[in-house]
Amino acid sequence: MKDAPAGHAAPYDEPDLLRDQFRQLLRYRLLIVCGIVLGLAGGGWLGLTANETYVATAEITVRTPTADPFAGGTVDRVAMGSERRTAVSDIVAQRAAEALGQPDSFPQLKRGLQVTNPPNTEVLRFAYSADDPHLAAERANAFVQAYLDNRQADADATIAAQVAALESQRAPQLERRDELEDELAGLLDGSAAYDSALSDLTTVTGTIADLNAAIARLTALDTTGGRVITEAGPPGSPSGPGLPLLLALGYVVGIGLGLLAAWVRLVFDPTVRSPGDVTRALHAPVLGVLPRPGRGDHPGEQLLADGRLAEEYRSVAFRLAYDESFAQRRRLLVVAPRGSIETPLAAAVNLTAAFAEMGMDALLVEADLRTPTLTDQLRHADGVRPGWAGSPGGHGGDWPGVRVPIDAGESGIFDLVPGRRVRNVPRALTSPPATQLISHADTKGAVVVVLAPAVLSYADAIALTDRVDGVLVVCDPSEVHRDDLTRVRELVVGAGGILLGAVLHSWGSGTDRREGEDGSDTPREAGRDRRAVADRQAPRPVPGQGPRHRQPPPAGTGREPQGGNSETMGLRILDPGELSDHEGHTDHRSRKP
Repeated sequence: MKDAPAGHAAPYDEPDLLRDQFRQLLRYRLLIVCGIVLGLAGGGWLGLTANETYVATAEITVRTPTADPFAGGTVDRVAMGSERRTAVSDIVAQRAAEALGQPDSFPQLKRGLQVTNPPNTEVLRFAYSADDPHLAAERANAFVQAYLDNRQADADATIAAQVAALESQRAPQLERRDELEDELAGLLDGSAAYDSALSDLTTVTGTIADLNAAIARLTALDTTGGRVITEAGPPGSPSGPGLPLLLALGYVVGIGLGLLAAWVRLVFDPTVRSPGDVTRALHAPVLGVLPRPGRGDHPGEQLLADGRLAEEYRSVAFRLAYDESFAQRRRLLVVAPRGSIETPLAAAVNLTAAFAEMGMDALLVEADLRTPTLTDQLRHADGVRPGWAGSPGGHGGDWPGVRVPIDAGESGIFDLVPGRRVRNVPRALTSPPATQLISHADTKGAVVVVLAPAVLSYADAIALTDRVDGVLVVCDPSEVHRDDLTRVRELVVGAGGILLGAVLHSWGSGTDRREGEDGSDTPREAGRDRRAVADRQAPRPVPGQGPRHRQPPPAGTGREPQGGNSETMGLRILDPGELSDHEGHTDHRSRKP
């Protein structure tokens, strides 16, 4: 069969999933807060323990040696990459160390220097970091001057080498010129030899003039390596983000760490954290979420709900009544995945009352035959359980017994088949009388609600699924595992049932008191057994007498002490005579639309 009837909620789309996961992350507020505290502590520690560093900055423009400093030619532009590497070289550091009077510590001095070149400029920016602002400024200026001096020294050395080469070329020409001048002095003016010597002298003199001009141009060059445009001064405040910015960064990083920790916790958390998880695990919609009980209240203290809780039960009942799959069979099995069935019991009672209020012939069947509790709670509600309510009926004391009419107040009247202890629970649940009882739902306008033990604790609910095929799961999302819900879905679908939906609450799943290592009864069970024996020994009322003529039970046997829970329960057992007296009024009220 299908996992869920047609027309149920469609799977979540991706934005809904993201929103749902984000809401689930916010459930781990403690982890997020711890991450924020850790980030703030780390930022504060860095801000308080980190040494204050001052950065002094100087800037220079780099240019080539030129005879005209105002010439704006673009030829022979400076290779700024090479100049930046030269500025951080050991040669410049050695010059700066000598200028500072620390010639042997230039490797340590170079560690605080950083030289950068802004894009598309011939500017070098010298930034020096030190613990003292004045020391940082002094060393930055020292490195700037050392770089300029080194650059000028290189230019001077280059010019000197070129001048020396030109002078070496000029020396032979000077000697040749002297020889030609001596030769002309001994020759006759106008002779051929004189004219030849004069021509050679003119050529040598021109060569010497060219060499002298070249030497003059070289010696006239401005060899200054650059010009300081920003001199380093003592910085007024330390560099770095500072304590406020570090705290802000720590806060942001802390939020990230907290969300990461919450996400990891969410990934490895087996429990269900949202209605979306329940829907995805069961492949069935969430029909309702029961409101939280008030402070000091316990959800099990009053079976018949009122106020917001009653309205939520009515809403669930209406959704079920107009569900196509439920409307065809009108059979509802109320179960819990694990733990006790106190909350499913309250849900079954209130849903049955809601169906009765809608004008249906409602029947509530307590299929918990291991430790039935509903009759005990009804006895508390009435003070004394009448004898006819516990009579075996026509089945020789076996389950199911007779139907007990229950007055649900303004909701109307519904019938109850109370559970009782039997020797063979599976045989009783699959017996022909049980099947005939469940088939009451086939009657027009009738509905059967069956309360069974937890699905994963006993197989009782699965044994009923083939006849009560509509299953309603009642659970606390914070105490049930996704794997448990998946297992419930597999068992129900495998047994031929349909998951109609789930009802969520935040009352806790409790502990199944039937699960014990030694199999012994708990004190509560033992007390309940003793009360059952006392009830059977109590005198029974005469048939036909109403509640006013009931005989009180012996002291200490059938009555609860004064001040018990007698005023907190909302259900009571009706006497047949009282039922006949009010039949007309009740039928008129229960048929309200």
